[in-house]
Amino acid sequence: MAPRATVDVEFSFRVTEPGPAAISVAAARADTDELTVSWHGDGEPVEFEHGTRAEVFELPVGEHRVAYHAERVLGESEPERVTLADAAVFTRPSRYCPSDRIAGLVPPELFALKSTKKQVDAIVRFVHERLSYVVGSGRPTDDAIDTLLAGAGVCRDFAHVCISLCRVLDIPARYVGVYAPGLSPMDFHAVFEAGIAGRWYVFDATHLAPRQTMLRISTGRDAADTSFLATLGCELDFLGSTVFATTDAALPEDRWTDLVALG
Repeated sequence: MAPRATVDVEFSFRVTEPGPAAISVAAARADTDELTVSWHGDGEPVEFEHGTRAEVFELPVGEHRVAYHAERVLGESEPERVTLADAAVFTRPSRYCPSDRIAGLVPPELFALKSTKKQVDAIVRFVHERLSYVVGSGRPTDDAIDTLLAGAGVCRDFAHVCISLCRVLDIPARYVGVYAPGLSPMDFHAVFEAGIAGRWYVFDATHLAPRQTMLRISTGRDAADTSFLATLGCELDFLGSTVFATTDAALPEDRWTDLVALG
């Protein structure tokens, strides 16, 4: 029997100025899932490309709680094709991935490698060895250059640096928010996908959880496109969150140079 992943998320916030906000916590291709909120009113579902799903709510003033539960049977996924539109969008600089300004920080040996796969593997290895993973480090405004200069960051920072270096080499690369069974401490996690031989494959320079059991939440140019809670006119104070992502089987061993497709 194929292993099954289970996700449970709770977070709360206090709205001080009413208005709309988008909540994006749905696991892609979930077999069952349910989003519950502590105020009256239905959300308006919004579907984006690449598996991202959001619900837009009109939020009244007050303290609110959101809970999400999902289950999905795990199995090998067919890698998604890199379209011409993908190649155009995901090779450009973006807010947190300033590939037009980071070229001088690219290790020169990357340019000499003869295949895209070897270049991406070398980028992942370079970032894994160059950066220290430090919980709570960095600022929400830090881009890939800030992270490289600091020498430390969290998962979003590792992903931003890898994406930026890929784009310098004209390799399409995009940011992915995921649930990651095996992650410690457990939280929302960030990885990246690179276009290799016309298909998208997932990579993670933190090496904190196996890629084979990750569940996609959202996909974009960088973290600015993939927030699990985004205000669209309201004002709120975030109060905290808990995330649990588990499987009912032993976690697989991830050989970090293997090609893995994210569902």
